[in-house]
Amino acid sequence: MRMTTAAARPRRRAKRGEGERLREEILAAARDLLAETQDADAVSVRMVADKVGVSTPSIYLHFADKAALLDAVCEAVFAELDQQMEAAAATTDDPFDGLRLRGLAYSRFALSNPEQYRLAMMRMPAHHLESPPFSAEDIVGGPTYHHLTEAVQRCIDVGVFAPGIDPQRVATTLWAAAHGAVSLCLAKPGLAGEDAEALCDMVIAQAGMGAAFMSYVAPEGHDHPDHTPGRAGPGEGGSRTSVEIAALLRSLPQM
Repeated sequence: MRMTTAAARPRRRAKRGEGERLREEILAAARDLLAETQDADAVSVRMVADKVGVSTPSIYLHFADKAALLDAVCEAVFAELDQQMEAAAATTDDPFDGLRLRGLAYSRFALSNPEQYRLAMMRMPAHHLESPPFSAEDIVGGPTYHHLTEAVQRCIDVGVFAPGIDPQRVATTLWAAAHGAVSLCLAKPGLAGEDAEALCDMVIAQAGMGAAFMSYVAPEGHDHPDHTPGRAGPGEGGSRTSVEIAALLRSLPQM
């Protein structure tokens, strides 16, 4: 029996000025396929072309190869992520609550788009390339990180974080906490329990409070100059860090 292959849906030739629209359709198709397959390795340029209804060479007019296409997908993912985080933060006038709401929007987006999140945030860097696609530098230079750093600065301005603390350092720390929670939920869902979003909410809230506390008692992550945790001082049997923190917390007024 003669075998035939499914042809791409017929598509009229793009008119002048429609190239950007086709590019967006290609990106949307790639994201849909990532959601369907849950595996970036399983998505091919031919599959994307078939879904859009164009020939494979048409894809290469916009993207040099699959890596370039996936790189553009990462940029699109972060653009949408930034929009959702900013929209969430816009629902409150409180700087610290806005920071928390950004984290929750981040975790919701990641949990709802697991393969796209893995592609953007959990790929190992390509060490053989001088400029790996969508690197840490791309993230730090992008609007999502910039807006997060601005949100941290607003918290510094109202005294939530200690004056003089580096807002980028705090922003990276908080991002790391949210990413860690999301990654655990995606990789080992059983550990998150029945409500992964609730776990992320708890981690984000505690990370924010911890960062605020540490910015005052141990600026820039350094320990108190009088002693080093885990190392006995003169006349001490060991570190006093736990005792000092417990005493400080007990002295705080009840909220």
